[in-house]
Amino acid sequence: MTTPIAALKAHDPRVLAIGASAGAVEALLDLLPGLPPGLPATVLVVVHVPRDRRSALPMLFAPRCVLPVLEAEDKIGADPGHVYFAPAGYHLLVERDGTLALSSDDLVNMSRPSIDVLFESVAYGFGPRTLGIVLSGANADGARGLACIRERGGLGWVQDPTTARVALMPEAAIAAAHPDAVLAPAAMADALAQWGAAA
Repeated sequence: MTTPIAALKAHDPRVLAIGASAGAVEALLDLLPGLPPGLPATVLVVVHVPRDRRSALPMLFAPRCVLPVLEAEDKIGADPGHVYFAPAGYHLLVERDGTLALSSDDLVNMSRPSIDVLFESVAYGFGPRTLGIVLSGANADGARGLACIRERGGLGWVQDPTTARVALMPEAAIAAAHPDAVLAPAAMADALAQWGAAA
């Protein structure tokens, strides 16, 4: 069986798309601070947050991460080695040229931002050079999108449900997408750090 690090080397992803909901902060604290400087991929993160107030996630994670952490803005270029959080109330998408796009279209899976919207966007934009990651959460958002990433040749990782504060989202993603790896977030960070350091 291919190891996560070997799969990363084979696919050389340009985009890491991460989705989470309930339990997101705990999972992301185990993952994002472990990403190394010079990571050759852009990191895009969707977390279900209330639509009526500004997300505090970039401010929470910026001092804890080596990589720059920003709130995504419409029509800006997404740089490798940067982490972009979807703002509250907007779907986050990425164009084929790496430009970010924000959308106020209808809710998907009762959510805006929706993980499925981001995952499907990166699947069609970057195909096999995509890594989708589904973390802790309380609904099935991300399952269909991760399946789309896998169908387009990209990698799919899912948080081990036994390590998630809320297991429903990882369990749904495992059932729908048959991911390449089921790992604790800290193990994901370790694999990405080893790959990033060697890239």
